[in-house]
Amino acid sequence: MQKIDKEKKSMDILSIGNSFSQDAQRYLNKIAAADGVTLTTYNLYIGGCTLYKHFKNMLSEQKAYALEMNGTNTRFYVSLKEALLNREWDVITVQQASHLSTDYDTYQPYLDELVAYIRKYVPKAKIAVHQTWAYEQESRRLHEVMNYGDYKEMLCDVVASYQKAAEQVKADYLIPSGEVFGAMLENGVERVHRDGFHASRGLGRYALGLVWYRILTGRDILENTFAEFDEEISQKEQAIAKKCVQEIAEKYR
Repeated sequence: MQKIDKEKKSMDILSIGNSFSQDAQRYLNKIAAADGVTLTTYNLYIGGCTLYKHFKNMLSEQKAYALEMNGTNTRFYVSLKEALLNREWDVITVQQASHLSTDYDTYQPYLDELVAYIRKYVPKAKIAVHQTWAYEQESRRLHEVMNYGDYKEMLCDVVASYQKAAEQVKADYLIPSGEVFGAMLENGVERVHRDGFHASRGLGRYALGLVWYRILTGRDILENTFAEFDEEISQKEQAIAKKCVQEIAEKYR
């Protein structure tokens, strides 16, 4: 994986994603700001968007994406090409839709085509593969849609698929969001979801912001002071999130 420049004080990040990258970016800019870093985030949002749909949008050049900046909707709609050409991005993230994330066959050939397109128009940008996460143990989606008996089984397949994806496109970073959620549940956190599959508005989104920040900047998160959450998070839960992010991220440095 890419060597990280911890001294860099500003970054522009673009996510070609969906609601899961939306969850991840909610607090990311503010977590960075608390550490004295200017990290500007943009998300190309279509709910539930798959790699196949991103590929189709790439070909059509339609203004299909709601543009979000620093976790809020700008009310502008853009095409993928317009977004890529907007600036010299430092990092561009890609991901599969969660309901297809366990099956690597659904990633290709769309992932390869998408990354090639990114590298054509933004050759200096680093590529990050955003690993999504398993659904909640008691959720209908886990059992009836994904046909898993245990969230750990889904997580195992998610991790394997994203590892293969990162290797295939020679990604600079793999952001292990799913593994962080799994570790938090193993360390006593009761819930990281808000509806069975999206991240909770407090703790879940906070943990995602932390792991993105840690992986993309390499900077320490244990002393980060950001605490402006949309939902209350106890100090114990904050400590667990930081501990899990620190330990999981070490595997990807």
